[in-house]
Amino acid sequence: MSEAQYETGHSSSETNVSLEKIHPNPNQPRVHFDEKELQELADSIREHGVLQPLLVRKDGDGYQIIAGERRYQASKIAEIKEVPVIVKDVDETEVLALALIENLQRSDLNPIEEARGYRQLIDASGMTQEALSKAVSKSRSAITNALRLLDLPESVQTMLFEGKLTAGHARAILAVPYEDARIKLAEKVVKDGLSVRATEHLAPLFSVTEEPKRTKVITPQSYKRAARILRQALNTNVRVKNTRGKNKIEIEFKDEEELASILERMVGDQE
Repeated sequence: MSEAQYETGHSSSETNVSLEKIHPNPNQPRVHFDEKELQELADSIREHGVLQPLLVRKDGDGYQIIAGERRYQASKIAEIKEVPVIVKDVDETEVLALALIENLQRSDLNPIEEARGYRQLIDASGMTQEALSKAVSKSRSAITNALRLLDLPESVQTMLFEGKLTAGHARAILAVPYEDARIKLAEKVVKDGLSVRATEHLAPLFSVTEEPKRTKVITPQSYKRAARILRQALNTNVRVKNTRGKNKIEIEFKDEEELASILERMVGDQE
């Protein structure tokens, strides 16, 4: 769906507005703007002006940006006093949709911004993933894969947001079922500069859980004393211990003759 598809049923008009009366949308999906790119755009605006109007809606005495925050930020750097805008009468859900669509069309969002934008739109509108895929002209699987990135630990999402990991890396890391292991794999990928293929090969190794350490059972002194008395009485090695919650006495013997000797010491001659 493009911005034009929202025209029907909503009034709109184009005009010039003082930059001071315009403010960003706090729910704008894109939160990271490359400073170098902004400066280049500001230089262009300083020379040629803002060629494409910002899309805004009335908000009190001013205007809230629906789409075009990058042009807004660059215009501030260029110290432009007025910018062209198209004023549209749209509700909050449509504001989110239009902002998300514009950024997707321009490929301006990093994977985490895109995923958070989808989640925000779903939560705000109650639309299904199927409806969202039609609204933003993305496949259902693309929406699902993007939303899965939000299952990553916060620290890994930050690496993805900062561009230290790609979406391909993230999908490979998601194959690891445990949070701690996901973090360790992500840290290794960033530290060693691993490719997506190398990450995919490593993921199964990080999926193996460590065998839980067994708690050492302290043998009571009474057990040790009983074992010592039995060793002396039976003239063989004896252990008194707890195994899996059960107390046991183990008596060693090397053959039938020694077993018979032990039995005689314990119960006497039964014949």
